[in-house]
Amino acid sequence: MLFNSITFAVFLPVVFLLYWFVFQRNLRLQNLFVVAASYVFYGWWDVRFLWLIAFTSFCSWGCGLLMRRVSASGAKVLNIVNLVLNLGILGVFKYYNFFVESFISAFALFGIHLQPHTLHLILPVGISFYTFQALSYSIDVYKRKIEPTRDIISFFAYIGFFPLLVAGPIERATHLLPQFYKKRLFDYTQAADGMRQMLWGLFKKIVIADNCAAYVNMVFADPSGQSGFTLFLGAVFFAFQIYGDFSGYSDIAIGCARLFGISAMRNFAFPYFSRDIAEFWRKWHISLTTWFRDYVYIPLGGSRVSKAKVVRNTFVIFLVSGFWHGANLTFIVWGAYHALLFLPLILLHQNRKYLDTVAAGKIFPGVREFFQMGLTFLLVVIGWVFFRADNMGQVFEYFRGMADFGDLLGAGIYEKKLTLKCSIFILVMLFTEWLQREKQHGLDLIFMNPWCRRLIYAILIFCMIWFMGENEQFIYFQF
Repeated sequence: MLFNSITFAVFLPVVFLLYWFVFQRNLRLQNLFVVAASYVFYGWWDVRFLWLIAFTSFCSWGCGLLMRRVSASGAKVLNIVNLVLNLGILGVFKYYNFFVESFISAFALFGIHLQPHTLHLILPVGISFYTFQALSYSIDVYKRKIEPTRDIISFFAYIGFFPLLVAGPIERATHLLPQFYKKRLFDYTQAADGMRQMLWGLFKKIVIADNCAAYVNMVFADPSGQSGFTLFLGAVFFAFQIYGDFSGYSDIAIGCARLFGISAMRNFAFPYFSRDIAEFWRKWHISLTTWFRDYVYIPLGGSRVSKAKVVRNTFVIFLVSGFWHGANLTFIVWGAYHALLFLPLILLHQNRKYLDTVAAGKIFPGVREFFQMGLTFLLVVIGWVFFRADNMGQVFEYFRGMADFGDLLGAGIYEKKLTLKCSIFILVMLFTEWLQREKQHGLDLIFMNPWCRRLIYAILIFCMIWFMGENEQFIYFQF
């Protein structure tokens, strides 16, 4: 079920009313209703995969209970078994064909031709997200950061909570699970702000991401036939497509969770206003970045080891992050590219230089900050070409076309009306988020006159109806 669909527009108010007016008096029934609603939400896409999320949930829940009943060495074995089981399921569905095809290609280099035995598997939506959420629970139980729960209903609600189920944020059990233990009371202020955040997320998805997608898809479909300017603009528009799409999803998910009295972690903090690549990664897909930091980077030694190991650890997390996004060499190269950008900062101990908000308390950034943000954005845009391309051949073709500077400077505008529409709405979004960069989301307008707020809401809704792009799925559904 898509957030930007009529089906969800009917589903949400029905679930909301039943949640607060029918099941509120009994916490256990309310949590059971959350599980049922979440499984309807997920099963709407493909009911066959409900067993998979249920199996993942049951195994991690059972593993957590058993870890407290055995010795330390036994708990370690159980944790490893749960890791292997969950990552094994993820690997079969997401990476089996990639490894088989890579294995065959490697032998072909030596003149040995093997018969492929790939599986015709459908990648379950959101499997990477709920698998990592389940793994964080068992790891935290093993490390004694959280006590294992006997409440299987609350645990299933934690793994399957529908606003966060398909594309995150990837929550930690230490933060989300305890919220299902306590009675939740309706808070009008929290719910109203959740609705505002959902509206902003829908605007970014429907108006910005989907319109940019139309341009980007045409450009990447035939890079060889486009001018340098068109290719450059296609890369820039993809940067805003993926931002509008994914941060839009996160805004909808977080806002939706607040309607049900649940607080979810922030996943984006206006990353395109970053002054270096380290600040960008502190603000982009925060839940995944911190997951890899806590469960991969720090256990490897983090930055408290020799320089050689710091280099190793940095490349490990970025390569794993790239591979997490998909079984394609382009994602791995994208991760390596960001590791190369990040490495000088971490070796020079400059990676935590910018922890504040850019131009805090000011209307405009300084000249230095402006150029820092521009350079960081350009470096990120270059990386997005790897991310968006179908294969490395297309990457080289794309960069070769962009390198034609004469063409870049002299080309005409491709798809003028679409280009103008995308550009205007991107500027509107950037202007809004720049003004709100010290807030949680673009429509955190509590300080504004109520009638001015309503006018803004009406304009955004009008834009979503009048300028909506094609009803595309969210990009991160494929991950």
